[in-house]
Amino acid sequence: MLMLLTQSVSNASFGIYMPKYSGTIYEVLSAPVSFVEIVVGYVGAAATKSIILGLLILATATLFVDYHVEHPIWMLAFLVLTALAFSLFGFIIGIWADGFEKLQIIPMMIVMPLTFLGGTFYSIDMLPPFWQKVTLVNPVVYLVSGFRWSFYGVSDVGVEISLAMTLGFLAACLTIVWWIFKTGYKLKS
Repeated sequence: MLMLLTQSVSNASFGIYMPKYSGTIYEVLSAPVSFVEIVVGYVGAAATKSIILGLLILATATLFVDYHVEHPIWMLAFLVLTALAFSLFGFIIGIWADGFEKLQIIPMMIVMPLTFLGGTFYSIDMLPPFWQKVTLVNPVVYLVSGFRWSFYGVSDVGVEISLAMTLGFLAACLTIVWWIFKTGYKLKS
């Protein structure tokens, strides 16, 4: 999950930032394609690469650890939803960034700490009650919890809530991307 989050964000952010940096974004924007097709192309490529890497890591893990995926369909669903949501988030970062420093600041200062504080390596039940409630503000908790449930059948948060929060984060990112293309924010200037 950690690799999936970081790869999704970095692949999508670099994918859209480089055309902005080189000036070829204007050719993409003037082509006879809709903004939906542009987003599907950039985000789809980043999410696909992240999903393939995630599945390769899962397959490689079978050589070292004996594990069983209790809910394989849900595991794939959470894998795809997480890759899409964070690829969209990376796409937003790539458009927002106007330098390589800004391109790395959000993944390094926000995504990585949220990942470590989101129950990736521990159950949030181990935290004191106050911090358990604070942790529920972190969207990564729901992604990790849903993914953990698909493997082991146990989770920190109900799978319905995890799915709803993941879809909510995806919808928020889609709304921001729609607004970016509607206003031309950092694309047409």
